[in-house]
Amino acid sequence: MNDEPQRRPVFRRAALSVLSALFSAVLLGLVAMWFLLRPGGPLPDHWNPTKRLTIGAPVTVVTRLQMMRALDDVAECRSVLDQAGVVFDPMSDLEVDENCGIEGRGLLSTLPNSRMNRVETRCETALRLAMWEEHVVQPAAREVLGSEVAAITQIGSYNCRKMRTSRGTEGRWSSHAKANAIDITGVRLADGRQLSLLKDWDGDGPEAAFLRRIWRGSCDWFRLVLGPDYNQLHADHFHLENTGWGYCR
Repeated sequence: MNDEPQRRPVFRRAALSVLSALFSAVLLGLVAMWFLLRPGGPLPDHWNPTKRLTIGAPVTVVTRLQMMRALDDVAECRSVLDQAGVVFDPMSDLEVDENCGIEGRGLLSTLPNSRMNRVETRCETALRLAMWEEHVVQPAAREVLGSEVAAITQIGSYNCRKMRTSRGTEGRWSSHAKANAIDITGVRLADGRQLSLLKDWDGDGPEAAFLRRIWRGSCDWFRLVLGPDYNQLHADHFHLENTGWGYCR
């Protein structure tokens, strides 16, 4: 006897049950998402992927998404910096040629909790630097050195030049040619101590431990990081770059 005609209604009912369950799950998910993400909902902003990045907020799994959105929009990037008290005076974009120039240009002089000697750079570099200062540099200074960082010292961001290597100048253009990098040489603490990579990187003391910790932490916020252990050209600074594939040395 052929059981096929009897099986078809059973299969049909089973398929309808599965589809009904999936529809109900999707509907419940959409309702829950609306409840959580709606304006005034219970989800804190730093857990809500639809909200603007707040530099001082705790880092969560959605922080990276919020930051990427700000990095893709210069106006949003400037708003995020302004909300955190970062002084990034706007300047008109610099257009030199296809190799050199600055989009989202400004003069950076104050980070969320410390000062800098003024540097011409792009908003993306300023935002990544602010996140690093807030979530890596200051916590490390408090925990390792028992003091806040009052100032971060740097030796430049924008420089229309080709890449320098231990073999001389290469044909490729440097990331500095579009202000996609900044070179950090050290910090000045609130208690008056001055730390530099050139004199404090090596050793077993807290100063070296602090510098190595903030070097490692910079790799979470920049896409390419080079420090004193990379080569002699970087003996006195961290090269923090927006572009790259996650290289950290």
